[in-house]
Amino acid sequence: MTEIINYITNDFRAIDSQETIASVQDFFADLNFSHFPVLENGIFIGSIAADDVETFDTDKKVIDYKYTLERFFARKSMLWLDVLEVFAKNHTNVVSVLDENNAYIGYYEMEDIMKFFQETPFLKEQGGIIIVQKGLLDYSMGQVTQIVESNNGKILGCFVSEADLENVQITIKIGVGPMNEIIQTYRRYGYEIISEHQEDAYINSLKERSDYLDKYLNI
Repeated sequence: MTEIINYITNDFRAIDSQETIASVQDFFADLNFSHFPVLENGIFIGSIAADDVETFDTDKKVIDYKYTLERFFARKSMLWLDVLEVFAKNHTNVVSVLDENNAYIGYYEMEDIMKFFQETPFLKEQGGIIIVQKGLLDYSMGQVTQIVESNNGKILGCFVSEADLENVQITIKIGVGPMNEIIQTYRRYGYEIISEHQEDAYINSLKERSDYLDKYLNI
């Protein structure tokens, strides 16, 4: 499989801090980037946001708005899931990439990372998805995977797909394994099942019919 670093691109050169705001406005007008990297004397100093640029004085230079630059970036050594997290956390479609010495080497585009994601076994391979939820301090990723494996299941991937101050939601893709037994084991260990499953849908359907019958008989 292609490595994620093969998606680092330099199709457009980084914006120089001495460029005028007018030229940067023209740059964003022609392209669908939410942000773009800015270099000062060849050193990455942050990303400028397209929405901000619209409000800036056209006669000024990028360096005059250095305080507005956003400092997020990805390392060349980062795993693809961590890169995806940088995109998500910063609501961006472009992420600058730096090496271990903080030298700017290019950028990732969201569209390319999604192509990469679609080629991973997590999306490409056949399997079922379970989303579980547990308290932030109570869950263990080791336990999450062990529950699948103890039921002779095979995990294609899992990651924390949502989190707040109290709970985390974990998305697990299972290649082979008895889904119902795995779901019941999660419940026994105090995990709430967030995803809908056929067995659950059948039980819910029976409950709805039972409730309807109760109402009908009580008329």
